[in-house]
Amino acid sequence: MSERALRGTRLGATSYETDRGIDLAPRQTVEYACRNGHRFEMPFSVEAEIPPEWECRACGQTALLVDGEGPEEKTTKPARTHWDMLMERRTLEELEEVLAERLAVLRSGAMNIAVHPRDNRKSA
Repeated sequence: MSERALRGTRLGATSYETDRGIDLAPRQTVEYACRNGHRFEMPFSVEAEIPPEWECRACGQTALLVDGEGPEEKTTKPARTHWDMLMERRTLEELEEVLAERLAVLRSGAMNIAVHPRDNRKSA
């Protein structure tokens, strides 16, 4: 039978290629361990950068490299609060001035407050 002959198998079921004459890249085996106590090894190329964490084969948790450095902590900016955004626009002196103006208006009773007709409470 010639090399070009079709064989009676499903398409893509098996490969008829062999490993003869192929030089594999040099490899290293790296061990990972997860919090649940599972340990497993992963093969990597000698030239590859080894990741500090990998998904555990058994439970799916994050497994860390055994005898390696932990993952780098990502620097995150602190959350901006409403106070931080306000302080970007005004100084404390300006805020005290605005507060004093608003308190004066409230104390004078000059604000027109609409009262709902069904509200039985009397304004003071």
